[in-house]
Amino acid sequence: MHSIEVLCQQEFSSEKMKKVSLFDTANLFCDLYCLRPGQSQKPHTHQGADKIYYVLQGRGTFLVGEEEKVLQAGEIVLAPSGAVHGVTNHTPQPLNLLVVMAPNPNR
Repeated sequence: MHSIEVLCQQEFSSEKMKKVSLFDTANLFCDLYCLRPGQSQKPHTHQGADKIYYVLQGRGTFLVGEEEKVLQAGEIVLAPSGAVHGVTNHTPQPLNLLVVMAPNPNR
């Protein structure tokens, strides 16, 4: 069994949001997204794959489709296939997200 202490894997970049791969299989990927204050993941879409964002630490403003909502630690949101989605850290604190996507668009 391969287990990971998720928050021990956090890494930040001064230039842009940092993605840390935790698991990557033929069926899905699971990443840790680390955003410094002011950083964002630009709105984009995926056809044929659903994405789940789970907030581990901090607060972020999430866009899914035409809706925008602030989520905090312990909250989760689904970005279904084809829906525009993205996240921004508008707070002075770091934002850490567990992100799962299936099926894996990279395979």
